[in-house]
Amino acid sequence: MPTSVAGNSHSATRPPRGFTLIEFLVVVAIMAFAIAGVSLSLRDSGQAALDREAERLAALLEAARAQSRASGATVRWRVTEEGFAFDGLPPGALPSHWMHAGVGALPLDAAGVAVPVLQLGPEPIIAAQQVLLSTEGPPARRLRVATDGLRPFAVTNLP
Repeated sequence: MPTSVAGNSHSATRPPRGFTLIEFLVVVAIMAFAIAGVSLSLRDSGQAALDREAERLAALLEAARAQSRASGATVRWRVTEEGFAFDGLPPGALPSHWMHAGVGALPLDAAGVAVPVLQLGPEPIIAAQQVLLSTEGPPARRLRVATDGLRPFAVTNLP
C-alpha cells in the first residue's frame, strides 16, 4: 500500500525519472571545458613550431655574432645533416640542432643566392645575409631570418 508524506509529490513506488535541466547543463559545461582544453593543447601546429624555430635561430645567430666580436674569432654558421653548426666557437657553446623535426634551412646572400655558410663576425658590420626556413607540411610554410648587416637578425614572413 503506497504511502506518502505531506509535501512529497512522489509516491513511494515511483522513483523520479530523468535529469533535471541544471544537471544536464552542468554535464554539458564540463564536456565543453574538457573539449576546449584538449583542442588548445593540440593547437601547436607546424606553423607555431616554425615560428619558434625562426625566433630561436635569430637569437642563436645574434649570440654567435656577439661571441665572435668579443673573442675576435671568425664564426660561421652552416647547415649539417643533424641540424646546423657554428664553426669557430668551442663545441657546445651554442645548440646545434632543431627543436622540431622536419625543419629545413637554406643560407642565402642578400640577392637570394644560396651560399654554403653565413659569416657572422668578428667585424661589427657584416654582409647582408639570410636563412630561409621551411617545413615540409602540411601545410608547407616558409620564413626568412635575415639581417642587413647592421641590425640584428629578425624573422620575416615570405609572401
